[in-house]
Amino acid sequence: MEKEDKPKQFKPQYQPAQPGLETEMKPRPQIENPQYIGSGKLKGLVAVITGGDSGIGRAVAVLFAREGADIAIIYYNEHEDAKTARKLVQAEGRQCLLISGDVGNEAFCKEVVQKTIQEFGKINILVNNAGVQYPRDGIENISAEQLHHTFRTNIFAMFYLTQSALKYMPRGSSIINTTSVTAYRGNKALIDYSSTKGAIVSFTRSLSLSLAGKGIRVNGVAPGPIWTPLIPASFPPEHVEEFGAKEPLQRAGQPEEVAPSYVFLASNQDSSYITGQILHPNGGAIING
Repeated sequence: MEKEDKPKQFKPQYQPAQPGLETEMKPRPQIENPQYIGSGKLKGLVAVITGGDSGIGRAVAVLFAREGADIAIIYYNEHEDAKTARKLVQAEGRQCLLISGDVGNEAFCKEVVQKTIQEFGKINILVNNAGVQYPRDGIENISAEQLHHTFRTNIFAMFYLTQSALKYMPRGSSIINTTSVTAYRGNKALIDYSSTKGAIVSFTRSLSLSLAGKGIRVNGVAPGPIWTPLIPASFPPEHVEEFGAKEPLQRAGQPEEVAPSYVFLASNQDSSYITGQILHPNGGAIING
């Protein structure tokens, strides 16, 4: 039965810079589901989560910790959000490493892996989740600078981080990539963003074939409209007010509703025979592909 506390409208609001701050959102995203009981599915494992300071990434970090994993949270420059995320992970009795920087930079991705190995000695789960989006009215209004930045952050970073982490990931490891419902149905105001999300689907499928023989599973999650800092940092206030209302469930999703998909894909207890697949927590949107 659906919980009754999921908002169907939001206060009009805007944040001037991406990827946005959870501390400035009204209401705050729902990160923790107290009814979710951990059962040690990820006990003793180490997870690297990009964009783990807020939104979906933070919710994933909390559930992974609740399932027994130590966490490396990678984020851009949202230091207060990251510290809050670390406290939530530590409250679950697990360790949390914070690493700040630009995942679109190959050297930084190598640094992420080295710091994680120095801290924890291994990497078992890689969640490529960080992303940006910049709505524009028509392709002619997408500058070369924006195009390069969106692709560098959303898809190039996945190549860089995966290439660096693979040498430390043993058999039984899992890679989970965040794509989007826009990869399947498009979005006229997010042409470059949607293109990167389509690329992530193909990246996931191809990488899964490449790594199957090494015993490393690769899957993805394609959320629909989810209430995260990226929304008020992307859209005008009037769009934010009605965000998610046109979906079949008539509301936006909350990060806590998406995070269990990542736990399922990370856990060899649950998804040992699943690779190259995409899960769709999207509020009922009908998609093809």
